[in-house]
Amino acid sequence: MADFGPEGRHPRPILNEIKWRGLDMDKCEIEVLHRGAPRNRIIIRGSDISLGRSFFTFGETMIPYHRILRVRYDGRTVFSRAEI
Repeated sequence: MADFGPEGRHPRPILNEIKWRGLDMDKCEIEVLHRGAPRNRIIIRGSDISLGRSFFTFGETMIPYHRILRVRYDGRTVFSRAEI
């Protein structure tokens, strides 16, 4: 299993690390605050996104990184906001 260093880092560098280390983005799940969805959350597979500077893109939707609540890789939480 991949080691991502100290938990609590910002989600952008974690997602970049997964991508640039050549790890399987399909094993990455991103839980995002999404108003109107059940529990105001959606889960997005890492292979379905494109990373940008301030936002990541899911389909044609640009989502700011601060909306990421949790990132899991291969079932392990590698990022989590304290208020979840």
